[in-house]
Amino acid sequence: MATKVPVTLACGPYDRMEALREGIVQPEGVALTYVPIQSPPELFARMIKRGSFDVSEMSMSLYTQLRARGEFPFVALPVFPSRMFRHGYIFVHAEAGIERPQDLAGKRVGVQEYHQTAGVWIRGILSSQYGLDLSSIRWREGGVNAPRTPDVLDLRPRGELDIEFVGSDVSLDELLAAGEIDAYLGARQPKSFSTSPDVRRLFPDYRAVERQFYADTKIFPMMHTIVIREGLLEQHPWLAESLFKAFTASKNWCLEQMRFSGTPRYTLPWLHADIEEIDELFGGDPWPYGLEENRIPLEAFVGHLVEQQFLEKPVDIEQLFLDLELRNE
Repeated sequence: MATKVPVTLACGPYDRMEALREGIVQPEGVALTYVPIQSPPELFARMIKRGSFDVSEMSMSLYTQLRARGEFPFVALPVFPSRMFRHGYIFVHAEAGIERPQDLAGKRVGVQEYHQTAGVWIRGILSSQYGLDLSSIRWREGGVNAPRTPDVLDLRPRGELDIEFVGSDVSLDELLAAGEIDAYLGARQPKSFSTSPDVRRLFPDYRAVERQFYADTKIFPMMHTIVIREGLLEQHPWLAESLFKAFTASKNWCLEQMRFSGTPRYTLPWLHADIEEIDELFGGDPWPYGLEENRIPLEAFVGHLVEQQFLEKPVDIEQLFLDLELRNE
């Protein structure tokens, strides 16, 4: 009996990964150890600083920048475990005079990390969809709901940027609630949105705005991808296809389980209404894997990185991702 290749995979505990995590789906030729890690920053840091895993979830922003610079010994599969629409993650103080995206010009806007993928997407949308001049904004960087120390990995764009670290003794949430910053955008909801009448969303009906954004652009923003050690691929070139097939099978298993109508699988009262909406808007699969299926959002993301001066020039997505697809034999 052939020996299977031992592979460690670190990824969030997502439903679309459940079949892999539980061994329901097993990659061909692989003895998989799934390491579930809830915190993306912890997961990314362990992979980037120590190479703790063979395969891992990875920030799209970090990966694209480091790979384009030739400073990353990992290559990405066209698998995107985390995707989020982000219009609903722009929060403003009621007294800041911000009623529309263009009103953010000249304001003090908090971000967790300027290079964070969610921030790149939001700024790109504000610029491309609403004509906001990003250079006019006074950026304030810090922890969202708790103070934090400055980034160890400091990826700063080229050119002039008005950005200050708020300090290690205060959170952006506190500053937003007090009106000491005018707005906040990023990957996490500030606590004050639930506790302060002065903090509200820029787009109150964000779901409708996000639906229209997708209808207009066909972009469902990906936050993270999956990377694999290049050294491991050199030893076992077939691993990429085996893993890609397994990620796809796990996602398909999740979608099938979700559709069981006898009782809701997840704690969502209108789960099946949501599924009907998914079918209408996304044609049944809101989470496509593969290069061609994601060319539009991937090229848009690279364009945002160039516009925001993280990249000097566009990078072909074929240089960033392995071109894998499943063939029906």
